[in-house]
This record gives sequence, structure tokens and C-alpha cells, in this order.
Amino acid sequence: MAPLPPGVRFIISFSRDQWYRAFIFILTFLLYASFHLSRKPISIVKGELHRYCATLHEGQVQFNSWNQKASGAPHRQPADNETDCSWAPFDQDNYQQLLGALDYSFLCAYAVGMYLSGIIGERLPIRHYLTFGMLASGAFTALFGLGYFYNIHSLGFYVVTQIVNGLVQTTGWPSVVTCLSNWFGKGRRGLIMGVWNSHTSVGNILGSLIAGYWVSTCWGLSFIVPGAIVAAMGIVCFLFLIEHPKDIACFSSLAVPKGCENGTHRFRLQKQIFTEDKNKPLDPELQCLLPSDGKHPVHQSHVVVLPADGGGSMAAISFTGALRIPGVIEFSLCLLFAKLVSYTFLFWLPLYITNVDHLDARQAGELSTLFDVGGIFGGILAGVISDRLEKRASTCGLMLLLAAPTLYTFSTISKMGLEATIAMLLLSGALVSGPYALITTAVSADLGTHKSLKGNSHALATVTAIIDGTGSVGAWVFLALPWSWGNHTVHPVTSRLTRCPGFQMFR
Repeated sequence: MAPLPPGVRFIISFSRDQWYRAFIFILTFLLYASFHLSRKPISIVKGELHRYCATLHEGQVQFNSWNQKASGAPHRQPADNETDCSWAPFDQDNYQQLLGALDYSFLCAYAVGMYLSGIIGERLPIRHYLTFGMLASGAFTALFGLGYFYNIHSLGFYVVTQIVNGLVQTTGWPSVVTCLSNWFGKGRRGLIMGVWNSHTSVGNILGSLIAGYWVSTCWGLSFIVPGAIVAAMGIVCFLFLIEHPKDIACFSSLAVPKGCENGTHRFRLQKQIFTEDKNKPLDPELQCLLPSDGKHPVHQSHVVVLPADGGGSMAAISFTGALRIPGVIEFSLCLLFAKLVSYTFLFWLPLYITNVDHLDARQAGELSTLFDVGGIFGGILAGVISDRLEKRASTCGLMLLLAAPTLYTFSTISKMGLEATIAMLLLSGALVSGPYALITTAVSADLGTHKSLKGNSHALATVTAIIDGTGSVGAWVFLALPWSWGNHTVHPVTSRLTRCPGFQMFR
């Protein structure tokens, strides 16, 4: 008999359950990456919504970076040899506030909606809830871009689009974290979710590249194409997402007799006895996730009948009940500060690079992806360290303490040249995104399955939503602060940023 090809041997070396877990890992990764892909275009397009271009000769214009406008110089009317290339209504004197209104509207709706989304998500099928959110998000992301093709210049149109998009995007995070946690136990959760959470950075990178491709020629496509991708992934979610291992008869690999699970009751093996070790029990949390090796027969000592999840005996946790879980409030407040810095980079970094390094919108968008590249490594590093030390809070605290001086000196060092900007983007991305990723994934999953819940599995989405929603409140309030200062200042990452080093960017 001929030996099996290496590729086939590799495939059959993994069990059915392991392949399913890998599939869910990749699918949820792609689903949430598409959400972030649709959030990035607004930061890339800002440079096109307000700028000037100098006339070369009749019928031809040369587009200029508007860093002079953002460097603190007073507003002026274009000279005779200049043409106003801004997109109304963002061509006014208070364009910083108008552009900030787009971010403010999205984050305000996202923060408020996130608290509600977790509660709703616990009571609806994850697959249907997530599919609806992705289809709606794709539609409203594309709607923003249609303003270019239909020549819409109403600020209310763009603000309302951002508000609704922020609301529907809250369906994503609680759903994917809950689904992934259903498939993976606590073992090496920090590493697994650290790798998985790189979808945030991957989505930001892809969103920057896609939006940057059309930003200078047809910025409407910078929104329509990401919107179409999100909607398409929503269809994939509806067709392929598996919410829980029990939905595909996970117990069949453990030799559960036929008919052990039905719509009313399901059976759990309390103790697994192998022929070579009859006294060693299997961890109940892992018995659905660890495959049988196929060589040792599995015998059940006794079976306990438990109500099915749909039986209604275990009600979803309330909002106040989730807040009483030890650690939820503390980590929520920690994320409040981490996320405000992360979203400052998300929404304003390309514009800052345009001002400091004098690059056009497309080049600035591509360079800004280095912050997300650093975030990939930071998230994985935070997960590995927290698993090894078994101290998630200490890991987050250490990385945030290191991030503080790094961000303080970011503006000054990045002015030394393009190489310095690249180095600071990578370092800042790692230190900021590391604790951000750890809190929103592994920490949220740990708290959502805390021992104080006594086995209630209907808490994960609510806990995740509370933590991420509180972080969004931080980003929302931060973006709102410059508005309250009126004419005394402008947004901290626009005109005065280039004159005030370091802390001015994140005050």
C-alpha cells in the first residue's frame, strides 16, 4: 500500500472538532476585520473634504496638501490662482469642528448602543443578530459614499449616517467574542485571543489601503467598496457561522449514545474513564473541545440530564448583575483611557502625518497603517505575557505605564524625519493596542465566565458590551472636549498639534 501524501497526513492528523474550531477562529476574525475596514475610510477622506488646489493652467489644477491650513495660520480666501477644492459643507472656517462632528456622532452612538447591544445579544441568536448588523453597517457605510455621487452637501446627512452606522456596528463585538469564547476554553486564552484580536489592525490596514486607492480621484468609492465588503461578509456569516460546539453534536466524538441530546434536554458526561486510567477525570470545560484520540475507548460512568440552553431555566444576566462581577468596573475604566488614545490615532493619524511629513492623503493613509502593524505584535505579546504570568491586570498596567511617556514624546520625535515617525508608530501601536486588545478579548471572556456566575453562560455578551462601551465613552468624551473650548482652541490633532509637542496630541 502506497504511503499517504504529506498533505493528506497533515489534514487527518487533526480531529473534526479541531477543524471546526480553526474554521470559527478564521471566520470570526474576518467578520470583525470587515467592521474595522469600514471605520477607517473617514480618517483617510478628511484630507479631501477640506483642501485647496493651485491652478496650473486652464482646465488643470494641482492639488496641494492643506498643512498650511492646519498649522495655525488664519483662515484666508483662495487667491486668484487658487481654486477651493473642499467639499461643502466642510469648506467653512470651522471645518475642524465639522469634521470632528463626524467622529463625535459615530462614537456617541457607538458608546450608547454598545450597552444595549450586549443585553439584546444575549437574548437573540448570535448568527441572526450579527448578520443584521453587518448588512445594515454595509448599507450605511456605502450611503456616506453616495453623497459624493449625488452631490450631497448637507451636514445633517453625513452626521445622521454616522449615527446610524455607529448604532448598528455595536452588534459586532459582543457577538464575535461570545462565539469565540464558546469554542475555546480558558487554556492559553490570552495567546489565542491576542492573535485573533489582530483582526482590528488587519481591518484598519485594509481599510486604509482600500480608501487610499480612491481618495484622490473618487472618494465616494472609499466608502462604497468597504460597505460592500461588510455586507458580503454578513451573508457569509448567515451561511456559515456556528454559534456553539453543541450545535454540531460535539458530544458525538465522546461516544455519547444516540439520542443523548434533543430540544429539551442534553446530557453531560460527568466523568470520563479511559481503559488505561480509570481514576482520572476529564476537565468538564474541555471535554467538548478536546478530541478523542480514537485509540482508547471512552466509557461513561454516569450521565446527568441538564436543561438545554433554550429551556429558559438560566436567564440572561441583567445589566446591574454584570456590573457586580468582580473586575468589570475596574477594567472598564482602564479601557476608557486606552481606547480614547487608540481612536485618536484611528480617526486623526493620517491627517497628522500629512501635517508633519508633508505627504498627500494617500501616502499618509498608507504610512498610518504602521500603527496597526505595531498593534498586531502588541496584542500577541500582551496575550503571551498574561498567559505566562497569569496576571492580566499587571500586564495591562505595565504596558500602559510604558505607553504614557512614549505618547508624550511622539510629536517631538516624529518631527525628526520619516524614519523616526515609522519607529514611533510601531512602538506606540504596540504599547497602546496591547492592553486594549487584552482587555477587550481575554479579560472580557474571563469575566464573562467568572466563577461567581455559577455556570450562567448568558453573561458574556453583556460583560463584553459593558467593557467595550465604557471604552467608547472615553473616546467620545475626548473628541467632544475641543468643542467646548470654542474659539480658544481647535481639535488637538489639527492646527496646534504641529506647534505643541507631545502632550498636546493627547491632552
